[in-house]
Amino acid sequence: MMGHGIIAWIIIGVIAGWLTGKLMKGSGFGFLMDMVVGVVGALIGGFISSHLGLGGIGQHGLIMSIVIAVIGAVILTWIVRLVTGGRKANL
Repeated sequence: MMGHGIIAWIIIGVIAGWLTGKLMKGSGFGFLMDMVVGVVGALIGGFISSHLGLGGIGQHGLIMSIVIAVIGAVILTWIVRLVTGGRKANL
């Protein structure tokens, strides 16, 4: 299931979290929470991509894994903002 090692997952999480903070036009959640959002986003993105027949996040190279993770993290951030009414969540 997980084709990337733990270091790659951390790198993917950091990059995806940071990119999501930039894409979602808001301040990020801080370095650690951006990383968590990125890793959780990778799981969400991997789930979605595997159910669309595109393969899971661990079945792609680093760049495609980051793209999938960012998509998942954007979805996660959108849901969090929807639930919290757009205010910054205290995660």
